Amino acid sequence: MDVETLIIGATGMIGRSVIAQADECPLTILGRHALADLPPHHSQHVAPPDDWPAIIAAVRPATLICCLGTTIRQAGSQAAFRAVDLDLVLAAAGAARRADAAHMIVVSSVGASAKSRNFYLRTKGAMEAGLAALGFDRLDILRPGLLTGKRHGPPRLGEGIAMAAAPFTDMLLHGSLRRYRSIPADVVARAIVALVDAGAPGIYVHENDAMRRLAD
Repeated sequence: MDVETLIIGATGMIGRSVIAQADECPLTILGRHALADLPPHHSQHVAPPDDWPAIIAAVRPATLICCLGTTIRQAGSQAAFRAVDLDLVLAAAGAARRADAAHMIVVSSVGASAKSRNFYLRTKGAMEAGLAALGFDRLDILRPGLLTGKRHGPPRLGEGIAMAAAPFTDMLLHGSLRRYRSIPADVVARAIVALVDAGAPGIYVHENDAMRRLAD
């Protein structure tokens, strides 16, 4: 069975918004938990992450969208965080590439760098480098800053405070610092949906302003 577009990480702010906004793009959702009220033009597979590579190999997506992402606090340790944001992402992407997927779209983070002193950003940078090495015809990397919008699941106190302050802190970020401005999760999701049909080969990095242009 071949599918056009498969998404992992569909239960977070961005993933849920991608599903809601993909009116003309049927999605196959792969996750740990079933999503209720799924639009009829989408389908889903529910399985533990260890089974994801085999499922991806079976459905052979042309495009893989990855919105996976946790925090060290949520994961419980740096090792557990790395297992999701690096190892699981690369395992899914590798399975998709071996099944001849030509295109991948992934949500990373502003400031991601494999050389960063910050563990979170270094892990995201290692993830980006690992995906680039897989040889997708086209790789789109989205690097949002602070995400704003309605989050499903337990509240994050620090993130809530940052969201409230975002309109004021964003005004202080100009020039090259604009990329660190906050961005609504819905805007990132619209950019992802717009990129599904992108055809030009290469590796593309999309930061705040670029994502907003794609979403318009």
